[in-house]
Amino acid sequence: MSEAGVGEVKAVDIGQLADQFLKACHRRQILAATAESCTGGLIIAAMTDIPGSSSMVDRGFVTYSNDAKMELLGVSPVTLDAYGAVSAETAREMAAGALARSHAGIALAVTGIAGPDGGSAEKPVGLVWFGLAMTGRPVLAESCTFENRGRDYIRRETVRHALEMGLSALADG
Repeated sequence: MSEAGVGEVKAVDIGQLADQFLKACHRRQILAATAESCTGGLIIAAMTDIPGSSSMVDRGFVTYSNDAKMELLGVSPVTLDAYGAVSAETAREMAAGALARSHAGIALAVTGIAGPDGGSAEKPVGLVWFGLAMTGRPVLAESCTFENRGRDYIRRETVRHALEMGLSALADG
């Protein structure tokens, strides 16, 4: 199968994940928000591609720069200085900020290095930190290091993982 064929299959899978995530939000009667850095809005785009999503999606924050993370989400400059934009601490603050600055009951956040450059030994290309905030629950953070198969691949897998993380959180009661 050609690489384009693989990409088309993955795009369908992401659409299905977004649909499942929004249906889970609907069942819980909560809205969703996103705070996205390395994906540049791809998660919220996957959600809003679905007809009727306006009843389950509140807003998406695209916070590519550190200034945007601070201004729009309230990420602390101390956090950014101490841990960097690609860190558990920043992902948690992004998710918490999106939840606090929206009407959502769940917020998904992503910050990472999609490449092709920008990586280091400590933070390689493909490293992404995910944050998840839900009303009444502790803010979660987890990381994945995706294989460096190109920027599009890393961003697509980031969208997939964020939606899966959200689905899992919504299934946990």
